[in-house]
Amino acid sequence: QVQLVESGGGLVQPGSSLRLSCEASGFTFGGYAMNWVRQAPGKGLEWVTTINGGGDWTTYAVTVRGRFTISRDNAKNTLYLQMDSLKPEDTAVYYCAKGSSSWDSTWSAKERGQGTQVTVSS
Repeated sequence: QVQLVESGGGLVQPGSSLRLSCEASGFTFGGYAMNWVRQAPGKGLEWVTTINGGGDWTTYAVTVRGRFTISRDNAKNTLYLQMDSLKPEDTAVYYCAKGSSSWDSTWSAKERGQGTQVTVSS
């Protein structure tokens, strides 16, 4: 049974940094690409970034490229999202989501965590 538990969210001022974590269990973590997706108030889900199973390939949405960094520690079954230079428009619930294979980022709602709230406000 796939379990994904996000942590690290909070209320921060614009320009600040946060590091989100996602602890995974119930599957061979290093064998799957992982994603971060987010949902802002009143909006739909937005893909943010993906990392492959080996951790040596990443891709980012234009809106976060250069500010966010995805990484993973396969020995610890943990996914990370380092968020720098945060903006009010980054306010959202952030979810980690399991991909379908090491190089396939396709994810489903059934294999997604419960989310962690990030609020960027002065």
